[in-house]
Formats: sequence, structure tokens, C-alpha cells
Amino acid sequence: MGKLTVRALRAVLVLVLAGTLFVQALMLWALISGNDPEDGSLPLTALRVITILGMLSVQVALVCVWRLVAMVRHGTVFSHAAFRYVDGVIGAIVAAALVWFAVTAVNAPGQRDDPGVTVIMGGVGVAILGVALIVLVLRMLLAQAVARDVEAAQMQAELDGVI
Repeated sequence: MGKLTVRALRAVLVLVLAGTLFVQALMLWALISGNDPEDGSLPLTALRVITILGMLSVQVALVCVWRLVAMVRHGTVFSHAAFRYVDGVIGAIVAAALVWFAVTAVNAPGQRDDPGVTVIMGGVGVAILGVALIVLVLRMLLAQAVARDVEAAQMQAELDGVI
């Protein structure tokens, strides 16, 4: 991975992290201050709490990706240590899907006249779970690469012993 690519990715990660922290702060302020009274059309308190949790799942994924990028830069990504960060990304994506399903459930009563919106929102949640499955497949590929790397190191050690 080139230096420019790493720097660009890290810049994006920092911007997204700053944005999520800003949104969390605004939602927390709205919850604590009570300056934005609910008009009864949507349960805003529930949506604010869900938003804070959703941003937390994004932040977990960002930190895990940051650590994986650091491992790539140092050439240590094909190790067992990388699995905890990949598992963190998978967990964060699943959490984001659950948060999205919660948003769908909170929004559903207001969509009685047009239940198609709720169905579409449910489909988006399933798509988010699909992303988690894609990352799980990539984790399996990483496991194969780590196993091959360990096997190659053992064979190299045996070859060095013979020579």
C-alpha cells in the first residue's frame, strides 16, 4: 500500500470520525438540554439514542480499519493479530444493521399508509448484513493467507536446516 493511499485513507477516517463525534455531541446535547421538544410525529428521543449508538458502531469500525491500515504499512497484516480487528469490523457492521432495524421499527408506525417505506428500510438492513457477510468471507481469505504464510515459514525453516 503506497504512502499516498495510506495518507488519503487516514484523512478520510479522521474526517468521518470527527463527523460522527460531532453528530453524537449534537444528539447528546439535544437529549440533555431538552431544547428540541417532540411534536409527536416521531419519537425523537428514541431516534437520538439510536443515532448515538449507530455513530458508535461506525467509530468502532473506523478504529479497527485504522489499526488494519497500520498493520498493512508495517507488513504484519498477515498475522493472527489482524483477526481481532477484522472481527471488530464485522461486529460493528452487524451492530449498525441492528441499529438500522431499530430505526425501521421506530419509523414503522408512521408508515401505516405507505408500508413500502418500511419494507425498503428492512431491505437496507438486510443489505447492511450482506456487507458483514462479505467482510466475513474476506476474513476467511485472510485466515487462508495466514495459514499459508505460517506453512511457508515452516518450510523455509526446514529448508534452512537441510542446507
